[in-house]
Amino acid sequence: MLFNQEGQRVPQVIFRMVGKVGGYDLSTTDLFDHKTVVAFAVPGAFTCPYSPIQLLGYNEYAEAFRANGIDDILCISVNDPFSLATWAQDEGADQVRFIPDVTGEFTRNLGMLVNLADKGMGYRSRRYSMLVKDGVVEKMFVEPEIFEAIPVVSNAQTMLNYINPAAQQPKQTTVLMQMWQTILSA
Repeated sequence: MLFNQEGQRVPQVIFRMVGKVGGYDLSTTDLFDHKTVVAFAVPGAFTCPYSPIQLLGYNEYAEAFRANGIDDILCISVNDPFSLATWAQDEGADQVRFIPDVTGEFTRNLGMLVNLADKGMGYRSRRYSMLVKDGVVEKMFVEPEIFEAIPVVSNAQTMLNYINPAAQQPKQTTVLMQMWQTILSA
């Protein structure tokens, strides 16, 4: 079931993270309270070609987001932390923080959990983005297609346009999006 979470607090869960010195817990309170955060979700690490487009857009827009009051950019995926860390490294996405929703609890409580077993993936997240201010969802953009479509509403450009329609946007992302659209339509 798809829920509109605008005006609601983000689900309160604990994420199990892996760092250089071992595992540690990170709560949604740690991630969202007293901050303005842009979060987006992908069905999984390495789910080409659409997840890299979404991820790299947010990575390239990071400076513009920060210039417009965003404290952190999160990529949330129903994945293990090792896969997300490897994907981040492969993509060179050093401006985005990766949050593994290993059990899918956060995604389920947000109403974004979908069964992609027919795609060989099991339970995963819908593709979405959200603006969260002090733990409360201000705006959500949810893709109409669950998995096999280019991100048209949950992308970085749409989010930045919502935050500040007059904000300066990076030119590289526009070129990247046009390139992928040309490749995919061929």
